[in-house]
Amino acid sequence: MAKRKSLKDNDNDVSMTDRRDDDSGSDSDVELVNVEFEWFDPQPAVDFHGLKTLLRQLFDNDAQLFDISALADLILSQPLLGSTVKVDGNETDPYAFLSVLNINEHKDKPVIKDLTKYIAQKSSSNPSLASLARLLANPENPPAIGLILTERLINIPAEVVPPMYSMLLEEISWALEEKEPYNFTHYLILSKTYEEVESKLDVEESRPQKKKKKTTTAGNNNENKFYFHPEDEVFERHTLCHGTFEYTHKQAEGASDSKRAFQDFGIKPAGSLMLIEEGKFGNAVKAITEYLKPPV
Repeated sequence: MAKRKSLKDNDNDVSMTDRRDDDSGSDSDVELVNVEFEWFDPQPAVDFHGLKTLLRQLFDNDAQLFDISALADLILSQPLLGSTVKVDGNETDPYAFLSVLNINEHKDKPVIKDLTKYIAQKSSSNPSLASLARLLANPENPPAIGLILTERLINIPAEVVPPMYSMLLEEISWALEEKEPYNFTHYLILSKTYEEVESKLDVEESRPQKKKKKTTTAGNNNENKFYFHPEDEVFERHTLCHGTFEYTHKQAEGASDSKRAFQDFGIKPAGSLMLIEEGKFGNAVKAITEYLKPPV
């Protein structure tokens, strides 16, 4: 039987903005559509395929490096930890999910071996992630790192995120009371950012050229970094270290324009890692809850 998560203060009443086109082209023609989101425990019987889709989106170009099916199965093997977000009841695919995996507890599973090796390689290539690289390079005394994986469909409002993190903290607390292996020293959030690159579409000699953005290297702090997940900007303020990295598999020529999403510039995604000490994670969750508070 699916367990619907219990939320306080009508946190599940989130507004989505839907812009309707009309002949006048007026920017004021905006409708607010109230959608009731539901939070559920992960359900192995119904969430496998939807979870795989979201995981592929999260890992972007490098999803092919991992056994995504095995990773989805591992997430679904701990149904009392983490959440999915749905609209039309439990039998539908999730629109968003959040889970945490104990890297050390599952270190012998091939998919976690691959993920850990991948994260170690990416963190060792970026000086900003040196603290993470040192933690992962100590096999004699492995750290208790909780790897947080979370993703949502692109049109889902960020306001669905704080309840998932708040419930995760509660669930970890309950799990610790039962002596389950979730006594983490650090949390590692794997996410993604992007930078805007000059579009190759719609270039016409008759109109002025758009100002080019300077090329930057993933991993450096620069003003051209943007967030797919707006909460990541807040999380970064609470980290022991954070940084971005280039994907192992480079995107194909023209792919940045295919991800343009009605913008003037193309999009070049990059991976992101944020390491937060356990003692600071609760305050970080409070900060994103305040930052993403639904408008009154």
